[in-house]
Amino acid sequence: MDFICSKNPTVWDGKGFTPCFADMVLGFGGNVVTVVAVLVLFFTKHNASWNLNIRKGLLEKVFLHIVPAFGACLSFYELNLLLRKCLEGHNAESHEWFIRCSQFVDWQMVIVLISFYEYWFDIFCNPLLCFWWILKPLLEIPHLQYKFSLLEVITCLKESSSLSAEVMFCIFVNVVRAMSQSHKREFDNIEDPLILHETKVKEIHVVKLARNFSSFWHLLTFKFVNVMMDVGVTRQLDYNDLIKLPSELTPALSYDKLLCCWIEELSKHKSHSSLFRAMYYAYGWPYIRLGLLKVINDAIGFIGPLLLNKLIKYLQQGSGSMDGYILALSLGLSSIFKSFLDTQYTFRLLKLKLMLRSGIMAIIYRKCLHISLAERSKFSEGEVQTFMSVDADRTINLCNSLHDVWSLPLQIGVALYLLYTQVSYAFLSGLAITILLIPVNKWISTLIASATEKMMKQKDERIRSAGEVLTHIRTMKMYNWEDLFTKRLMDRRELEVKHLSTRKYLDAWCVYFWATTPTLFSLFTFLVFVLMGHSLDAATVFTCVALFNTLISPLNSFPWVINGIIDAIISTRRLSNYLSCPEHNAEFENISSRELPTDDLACQFHRESNAIETPIPISLQDAHFSWSSSSEVVKHAVLNSISLQLPKNLLVAIIGEVGSGKTSLINSILGEMQLIHGVVHSHGSIAYVPQVPWILSGSLRDNILLGKQFDARRYGEVLKACTLDVDISLMVGGDMLHIGEKGMNLSGGQRARLALARAVYQDSDIYLLDDILSAVDPQVALWILQKTILGPLMKQKTRLLCTHNLQAISAADMIILMDKGHIKWAGTSAGFKTSPYSTICKPDDSNILPSTFLEEEKRTSASSQLDSSLLLEIDAVAASDELQESTEKEIRKEGKVELSVYKSYAMFASWPVVILICVSAFFMQASRNGNDLWLSYWVDTTTGTEYTSFYLVILSIFGFINSLFTLARAFSFANGGLRAAIRVHAELLNKLLNAPVYFFDQNPSGRVLNRLSSDLYTVDDSLPFILNILMANFFSLLGIAVVLSYAQVFFLLLLFPFWYVYRKLQFYYRSTSRELRRLDSVARSPIYSSFTETLDGSSTVRAFQKEELFMTRFIEHISLYQQTSFSELTASLWLSLRLQLLAAFIILSISMMAVIGCGRRLPFSFGTPGLVGLALSYAAPVVSLLSSFLTSFTETEKEMISVERILEYMDVPQEELQGSQCLGPNWPTEGKIEFEHVTLRYKPALPAALKDVSFSIAAGTQVGIVGRTGAGKSSVLNALFRLSPICDGRILVDDLDVAEIAVRDLRRHFAAVPQSPFLFEGTLRENLDPFGMASDIKLWEALERCHMKAEVESAGGLDIYIEGSGGISFSVGQRQLICLARAIIKSSKILCLDESTANIDTETALLLQNTISNVCRGMTVLTIAHRVSTVMKMDHLLVLDHGVLVEQGNPEFLLKNKFSRFSSFAKASTV
Repeated sequence: MDFICSKNPTVWDGKGFTPCFADMVLGFGGNVVTVVAVLVLFFTKHNASWNLNIRKGLLEKVFLHIVPAFGACLSFYELNLLLRKCLEGHNAESHEWFIRCSQFVDWQMVIVLISFYEYWFDIFCNPLLCFWWILKPLLEIPHLQYKFSLLEVITCLKESSSLSAEVMFCIFVNVVRAMSQSHKREFDNIEDPLILHETKVKEIHVVKLARNFSSFWHLLTFKFVNVMMDVGVTRQLDYNDLIKLPSELTPALSYDKLLCCWIEELSKHKSHSSLFRAMYYAYGWPYIRLGLLKVINDAIGFIGPLLLNKLIKYLQQGSGSMDGYILALSLGLSSIFKSFLDTQYTFRLLKLKLMLRSGIMAIIYRKCLHISLAERSKFSEGEVQTFMSVDADRTINLCNSLHDVWSLPLQIGVALYLLYTQVSYAFLSGLAITILLIPVNKWISTLIASATEKMMKQKDERIRSAGEVLTHIRTMKMYNWEDLFTKRLMDRRELEVKHLSTRKYLDAWCVYFWATTPTLFSLFTFLVFVLMGHSLDAATVFTCVALFNTLISPLNSFPWVINGIIDAIISTRRLSNYLSCPEHNAEFENISSRELPTDDLACQFHRESNAIETPIPISLQDAHFSWSSSSEVVKHAVLNSISLQLPKNLLVAIIGEVGSGKTSLINSILGEMQLIHGVVHSHGSIAYVPQVPWILSGSLRDNILLGKQFDARRYGEVLKACTLDVDISLMVGGDMLHIGEKGMNLSGGQRARLALARAVYQDSDIYLLDDILSAVDPQVALWILQKTILGPLMKQKTRLLCTHNLQAISAADMIILMDKGHIKWAGTSAGFKTSPYSTICKPDDSNILPSTFLEEEKRTSASSQLDSSLLLEIDAVAASDELQESTEKEIRKEGKVELSVYKSYAMFASWPVVILICVSAFFMQASRNGNDLWLSYWVDTTTGTEYTSFYLVILSIFGFINSLFTLARAFSFANGGLRAAIRVHAELLNKLLNAPVYFFDQNPSGRVLNRLSSDLYTVDDSLPFILNILMANFFSLLGIAVVLSYAQVFFLLLLFPFWYVYRKLQFYYRSTSRELRRLDSVARSPIYSSFTETLDGSSTVRAFQKEELFMTRFIEHISLYQQTSFSELTASLWLSLRLQLLAAFIILSISMMAVIGCGRRLPFSFGTPGLVGLALSYAAPVVSLLSSFLTSFTETEKEMISVERILEYMDVPQEELQGSQCLGPNWPTEGKIEFEHVTLRYKPALPAALKDVSFSIAAGTQVGIVGRTGAGKSSVLNALFRLSPICDGRILVDDLDVAEIAVRDLRRHFAAVPQSPFLFEGTLRENLDPFGMASDIKLWEALERCHMKAEVESAGGLDIYIEGSGGISFSVGQRQLICLARAIIKSSKILCLDESTANIDTETALLLQNTISNVCRGMTVLTIAHRVSTVMKMDHLLVLDHGVLVEQGNPEFLLKNKFSRFSSFAKASTV
């Protein structure tokens, strides 16, 4: 060692490895190991059974030939230099000869093997040697370190190039190895009897590998985006034009991966499971590997300031050597290299985020499919919707924030160290300012977290309330509750905005502190540096300025990163809480059991999908059920001591009063309730028809099939049995007719029969039918009972039917009587007739229908009475013609976002505030540029420390002005964003609630809710954020352009061609990006619509065990959304790369101009050293600023699409709120109603729903409106309430034309009970008397008359809180009674009842009819009814058919005429 290292034979010299040790042991030793390893592998692999050829394209030639040749040339050049040194009489160190010779031999061996031997792949890609290729460049770092310490530019460049060649070859070999392994696995997994020949396998392998290498350049430069961009410039993009998703981004794969990890997490930690841990299990290692790439990327970012320092020193010296050109070239190349690294890191992070997003959205949806109604009760519907719309996006933003948490402090730390090398300990003064602000920002961040959590809760409530309004918009308008719900929503919005404003102003303080930190940092640093006795020079000042500029981005980003992490943690906890809920019992393998701590008896729920040979398909043993979730303390059970053994193939009728527990019993069998105690068994497949039919958006056939294979014979039988065949024959498009959301283009009866047809088609073993006969008229009900429930399709099935229908009860094999959550009586039909409870189902209509009439009817053949021609259910409202394409396709605007959209947003934010923001931002940037120009002037005019105080005072003034305007900009922006958020929501809500009903028929609630949730969230949060960044970037670029033009006049010559290229790039990109964002918004709507739809019908999906079907459909929606997002984000990276390369050219040009001007070969100079240094320090951040500006500009345009979408809904048609007639407070005084030749159409091209209808109703008359389902009965009320405008004729109330009355005034003076009862979330008192006009005595009287007083008293009185959409704590029948009580309290002269007793038992219905007759005496009552007994005591009767008034008169008179239409209804109802 002494012979070779005669000058320094030691290993460590106190600062690092000695040059000799680094060259001999690490360098030469590493090269020798490489040669030996390659030679050993060469001889052992010489007879290898297979080898690999790579088609040598451009990239392959670069890596296989040019890189090794370049390394060999460098080594040979170094050997020549050493030889020349010896010939000139200088001594060359022995260790230098050793390392240079070994390097040359190393590269030569690589070239020879690749050029002359085909099996080089087996050698170089050997697993051990692959690891060595990674280790070898690391061993040469000490050699590079001591060479860099010589501070010779040529030497540094040569050594860097040599090491870069080794790194590139290492990367190439390892990539080839990884690709070959993946393809080898593909071939190993082929399960084909015809095994490919070995040479064929090799050919395919080579082709695939070559294709991968040829696509590497496209991936590096995002050239694959060009095809889509070319289309985007020429025409509007469509989904077919989007970039195809890579296989790893397939949502199905992402979902499976994350689900497996979540299940593993759930099994380990139960209720304390964390979604974050599951995310780490799924994507932790890829994410950590991305961190390594980010380290390299961040490290290269600091090469620029170091090269800048050396270049300015070179310019100060004014030497004419080549070092200046090399430094200028290195500055440009480092920017180019960083551009590629930066975009590749972002691209891979983007792919990870998309995989995570699709996985999270899918498992949220899956949870919705598998969580029971009882477990879901602890979350409001709005909260669950927020999980999908907001929390999923916030959680994936954790991917950005987690790397930034360590990366930003690292960048700050390196920048501070480099500052130390320039200004010694003076930088500590600036650091002290930064450290003092850390606890302040931490305190602010804590407050922001608290405000965010509170804001999210209020947002959940607002979205839930908005969804409630949209679901029941028709009922709300009938009640004239627009102002009431506007106030409710505005109150919730006010609470949300309260926390939003707290967050905004705290953010403003955060932005202020962090934005002023670099200015204060530079001010205090230079102040202390000068006071320490040092003089400022251009190299020191502008290296520091460049480092300060490097600090700006991490310092400004850090508060947002902290806020993002806080938001993500909150959202992750919310999602973990939701996803940890116990799932529906049927999800577990056939049986699940758990021990209750309060009881020794195990609770068991057992459901077997496959029917087994057992006489007992349904069994309940001492079962107690509750609607509360498992995490809540059960206060009282809804069902108590239920014990049932239901035999096979029987029709079981479940009867009882309203609220007795009939629906709860059905849900307990389905497993939707919490089983507190006891055992539940069910054997066989189940079909379920809920009381409120659940209809899917899609074709009628899809609704019936529900994923089952189409069987034409059975399909036809089902349609006929459910009387849908005639309906379909009259629909344009037949059974392929598109049904809108919630079946809005079908009548109530058609929805019920469609839900029944779906159940019958499934051919299940058990049918659970919840009051399906109440929604159809008596004739249809009788047909369904005889031809469907008792017919051949269901005869051999077990059927449970909740009903009040007398014919169904009489036909039942077994009857269960429910009373207040208990089984009061159960037995056969024969036993029930002799029981004391048989009077419950014996209505007192003997005085209504004579016995002779009944006898005659019994003799009438079923064929004559139940002819399908009499069961025609046509209604212009319901027929396919009504709303053939009722759900309009969501409109997507074309072209750029119009200027009017920006103006509208500025108007919402207030023009004075906008002007203040612009002025403060301008002067903020001007003061900062003035600060830097003053520094330039200082270093150019002084050489010592004279006049220091004067220069420091001016510098301090600039710093103070900058701080002042920064504060003004931050708070004015927060104020403007808040103003816009408040005004946008208020106006949007006002416009939506004043829109006519048909607007909501044509637009699904999910689409409208998207505006009130996702789009409004953009206006609240992300749009102001990105606008703030855009403005900062714009004024920064403007300042840079001005300073560069002043400092380097020659820059003006580059400015115009540069601006031309820049405009071309942004035009090429923006035309595509706009369409991509619009496609993205449109693709997002089906996700929310599908999610909302599934929330409504999740119990039905579980009953049919169609979870996988709906999961597959949802994955398809996510796939489209994933594709649009991937296309959008890769397009933005395409632009970012090109902008950064353009900015690198600017840096290269300016630095070259400075070097040329410094050479004194020209008759003029390009500026003083101070100005040149200023120009170079300003040129460095152009790379990031240009990219950030266009990115923020494009993002702003994308975010503005949300404003555009909101403005679109601010321009919807509005109801006429003004009228020419003023009404008195007691109008109508009489209640006289006249229809004169009224014709009503729901669309101009559709048949009339009411055709020339004329009738007159005297004041105080009680009128019944009957007709087959869909005959136009509800259209009469629609016309009277002006929910749909009539196209001909007029309607008079007390001789006033209703068309001349303000629509809200009109509805305010009417009382109504809608077909679908609506109770909003709030107290019962608020539901009965929303405006607080009635006394408690009056409320209790109304409840007593509606037979609800006892139930309300037992539940807790008028102040009980009704939870969930539609009042889920009450049964449907009870909700109808409460709605009736609400109408009675209103005390209007006109009362309209739309099938108000349809879901009420017969006994209660008769009592209510008597109540209506007595209480409503003197009032005009219009009653739409299916029960004949309901209208028999009416004064007058209207019979409608196909929109035509076919009969009217006294019910008894019409009944006596056996040929009348009403007579046929009466006969059907008594069979």
